[in-house]
Amino acid sequence: MARPPRPVAATSLGGDKIAAGAAGPGDRAAALLAGTRLHLLLEHLPDLDPADWPDRARTLLAGTEDGLPTAPELDALLAELAEIRGAEALAGLFAPPPGATVLREVALSAPLAGGLRLSGAIDRLIVAPEGITAIDYKSNAAVPADAAATPEGYLRQMAAYRHALRAIWPNRRVETAILWTRTRTLMPLPDATLDAAWARALAELAPDAAP
Repeated sequence: MARPPRPVAATSLGGDKIAAGAAGPGDRAAALLAGTRLHLLLEHLPDLDPADWPDRARTLLAGTEDGLPTAPELDALLAELAEIRGAEALAGLFAPPPGATVLREVALSAPLAGGLRLSGAIDRLIVAPEGITAIDYKSNAAVPADAAATPEGYLRQMAAYRHALRAIWPNRRVETAILWTRTRTLMPLPDATLDAAWARALAELAPDAAP
């Protein structure tokens, strides 16, 4: 009987996820919690009326492992969300062109060599007639200057998403980008950069991928 494929998460393909100049361990834990909370709000609130954000945010965060933040912390999260939502450079992300469909938290699965199966979830997926764009939210304190300086783990993650999306839409252009919440910038990731990161990820999977 054939063995079922072994799952491999797109976020577990190796490589650093912290850029040079990141905060120390204590600050990092607090920043990680704030980033996790902001990530949750970005998933659910941008398309709602901002007047509904506070109540909806409390409901969402109350159901998490860490519970509700303090009132000042929640105010800071909502203020940051408002700045991201209102950033002119991100207008195309939150108001895509006519004919495009926006999907949130899209689960993906794709086969890999050697009986492995890739899995992951894309934060925001824009499906348009001219192409597919996958966006992931990152709240790192240290934001890279360009795509080449992006932490290796993130590049591998986005390359994995691209791999899965190309299997679903083989005849459409697939692009990826990271939304750096700290600077309110959307950073497209060039194919060449992802090609190299994907090759490194597959090379490390090679022992497990052997027949």
